[in-house]
Amino acid sequence: MAAPPEPGEPEERKSLKLLGFLDVENTPCARHSILYGSLGSVVAGFGHFLFTSERSCDVGVGGFILVTLGCWFHCRYNYAKQRIQERIAREEIKKKILYEGTHLDPERKHNGSSSN
Repeated sequence: MAAPPEPGEPEERKSLKLLGFLDVENTPCARHSILYGSLGSVVAGFGHFLFTSERSCDVGVGGFILVTLGCWFHCRYNYAKQRIQERIAREEIKKKILYEGTHLDPERKHNGSSSN
């Protein structure tokens, strides 16, 4: 049995893993995709039942899969695009810091005459 954590130390929490491998708390976009997929499942199944008065489990499962995958790919695309923009901005900031005040500084005005 593990010893209790010392006072002031953060407790280690077990993260929620879906199907044993998808870490919902630490994987970007996973939580929102699962929640929207669940809502899509309920809406699709209930809507199909209202219109046809037949068993709607298959439509609900299909709605879950489609909405979850749609939200997942949309969110991951935006996440990747944001990471690329952040990396470009970080590189530009490094260049600005490196070249600031030197003759290579693009913001520095170059005059033909030198001041004495």
